[in-house]
Amino acid sequence: MVLEGLAEPDLPLFSVADYVVFSLMICISAGIGIYYAFSGGGQKTTKEFLLADRQMHVVPVAMSLMASLMSAITVLGTPAEVYTHGTMFWMFWITYIFMIVISAHLYMPVFFNLGVTSAYEYLERRFSVVVRRLGCATFILQMTIYMGICLYAPALALEEVTGVNLWGAVLTLGIVCTFYTTIGGMKAVMWTDTFQVCVMCMGFLAVIIQGSINVGGFGEVWSRNLDGERLTFFVFDADPRIRHSTWSVLIGGGFMWTAVFGVNQAQVQRYLSCKNLRKAQTALYLNIPGLFVIVTLASLCGLVMYALNKDCDPVTADYLKTSDQLMPYTVMMLLSWLPGLPGVFVSAVFAGALSTMSSGLNSLAAVTLEDFIKPFKKDLSERQYTNISKVLVAFYGALMILLAWASSFMGAVLQAALAMFGMVGGPLLGIFTLGIFFPWANTAGAVVGIICGFLATFWIGIGAQIYKPIVPRPPITIEGCPLANDTISNALNVTGTATSMVTDLFQTTSAEDLVTSAVERPAIAELYNISYLWYGVIAVFVVVIVGLIVSFITGHQDPAELDPRLITPFFDTACCCCPGGCRHTLWCGVRHDETDKWTQQEKEENEKEMARRESLRIARKESLRKESLKNKKEDGDVEKIELREKEGTPIIGNEAPGV
Repeated sequence: MVLEGLAEPDLPLFSVADYVVFSLMICISAGIGIYYAFSGGGQKTTKEFLLADRQMHVVPVAMSLMASLMSAITVLGTPAEVYTHGTMFWMFWITYIFMIVISAHLYMPVFFNLGVTSAYEYLERRFSVVVRRLGCATFILQMTIYMGICLYAPALALEEVTGVNLWGAVLTLGIVCTFYTTIGGMKAVMWTDTFQVCVMCMGFLAVIIQGSINVGGFGEVWSRNLDGERLTFFVFDADPRIRHSTWSVLIGGGFMWTAVFGVNQAQVQRYLSCKNLRKAQTALYLNIPGLFVIVTLASLCGLVMYALNKDCDPVTADYLKTSDQLMPYTVMMLLSWLPGLPGVFVSAVFAGALSTMSSGLNSLAAVTLEDFIKPFKKDLSERQYTNISKVLVAFYGALMILLAWASSFMGAVLQAALAMFGMVGGPLLGIFTLGIFFPWANTAGAVVGIICGFLATFWIGIGAQIYKPIVPRPPITIEGCPLANDTISNALNVTGTATSMVTDLFQTTSAEDLVTSAVERPAIAELYNISYLWYGVIAVFVVVIVGLIVSFITGHQDPAELDPRLITPFFDTACCCCPGGCRHTLWCGVRHDETDKWTQQEKEENEKEMARRESLRIARKESLRKESLKNKKEDGDVEKIELREKEGTPIIGNEAPGV
């Protein structure tokens, strides 16, 4: 239903050629899973199924790391973000550089040197099994909700614009993703991610090229965005209430993305599939140009969208329900002249969804197996553990589809659920940071710290849902929208109030909309105006400060007794040019020079454990063999007795069974 006085837009729908292109993308993704289900050993061990046997090449790992981050929410949300708020989001490419350096040299070596499969195994070694279970359960809750949103949100955005059937798309994507992840394991996930990144880039390029042609070249695109106040690259105001300032993007964004790349299981599991630490760091560094290309293409799409719609905002005109639909709306208006091109874009959207969901399914299976099943079922064979992993992938796939269905009833809560994803990442980064950087922290400090971190972020986050943050926006207009008749519309220049369940982590309210209701906002509402990018910073500082205070009150951990592999040698990296004696002092009592001894000790313990399990397996096998022979012998004696009774032959005493 459009605004009164405006003409209905003539929006083309999906053609047969578009469905063919979309189906081809789905079939290729499934085909990759089938290929890796039967090649190279057929995913018979958990090491192969969950970590690709730790033999993955750098390029697919790098592409998979990038694809896991760049979901369908990115494909739809980033262009809409630039269209609505301007280009400050593009400046995240600088944040990515700092984040990757920190993740590669401070967090990654710890996980790699311990040889863990689940990142949360670190929390048990450093603190206790309680902290491990708490972290793992939080990740499972976070990831399952996020995957349900990643499956439902793009299908909802595409349904009304392209005519793609909502539940047909949800079921198709959910089933195909679960299928190839279940049978193909990590190798299938990474190679499909690589393919899907290429599809996403094709979709972006199609919009940028055709859109630039339609408006008269990219110079005209730039000029229109400059006039529309969309080109903003530096905002040095330190006010934390500014949604995207230079400081919030660089500092707050750095914490937020480090929570994703540094300690999130989906990412950790990917770089652990590399053969050694050097290759894993190389894969992570390749994400710098990769993420720059993706965020640049997505931002350029936003600029092109504004250039095409600068005189007629589709959301304000009520052509669309949310700004999430801006990208598919632009695609259908722009590319439908050539059948198949809209199919490329829709394939790009769902390729983003597939990459995120497959990464999530594999990581959920890994943490559930390692953190909840293996501690209680220690004597199963590798084949049994692998089969359990595949069942877990199928289970979480079904749960993902169920949560996508549940999302359809959530309405505005859907955006709150997405906001929850951001609120959870900060405390998890905080607990890993407390353990990795501060050798004095103990279990009590870790538990109290992470609980306080969650309370702080959820308090501010939920408050921001009640009292929407005030976010000034560049102007938009509908003066160029086609009219239903010759009358002149009274609504020529309006300030945009479009909101998005995907683009923004929180719904926002424009300053103009709050003029009449300002008196209703209590003083504490100013706290909830803080940019969502600072949530991670607040959470990390709360967890670390509270954790250290509680640790020293309850009796801090002796650094000399810790496994040195649990503490990152920060000063060895940051002060590599300092004399050895100076760096030794900066170790704060941690015996980093005994790392090899701890590694050898763990290796010997693992060998003993493997020998114990093997002896138990052999003993069990021998017991079953003897039981089988006994049953066969008894069965044979019974048959012999029955045969002699029929023949009338007497049975001699020592021939009786059991004698």
